[in-house]
Amino acid sequence: MSKLIKICALNDIRPLGSRIVELPGISAGPVAIFRTADNDVFAVEDRCPHKQGPLSQGIVHGKSVTCPLHNWVIGLENGEAAAPDVGCAKSYAVKIQDDDVYLEAAVDETQQVAVNE
Repeated sequence: MSKLIKICALNDIRPLGSRIVELPGISAGPVAIFRTADNDVFAVEDRCPHKQGPLSQGIVHGKSVTCPLHNWVIGLENGEAAAPDVGCAKSYAVKIQDDDVYLEAAVDETQQVAVNE
């Protein structure tokens, strides 16, 4: 079952920064929540489709993040690698409500969501 999970206040993520969220029951691993310079917020799994580099440690530019390992550019809107590279990081729906960031995901409601900086 999919539900909205409160992650943090929008201001808890600095512009061009990220936060890492551990979601119980998500086999893809941690999810990185990104904030752009225009205050758009996106969520993708925290691993590059190339060599599983930590996207949360990459450089955010426009609506993309550049992987810190091999400079692959990943679109934050859909997780797709920019051409000529091919691959995809799973993306998640994000909602901003009352200046709080919510992530839409299927989780086990009996387990706690962990948010890391």
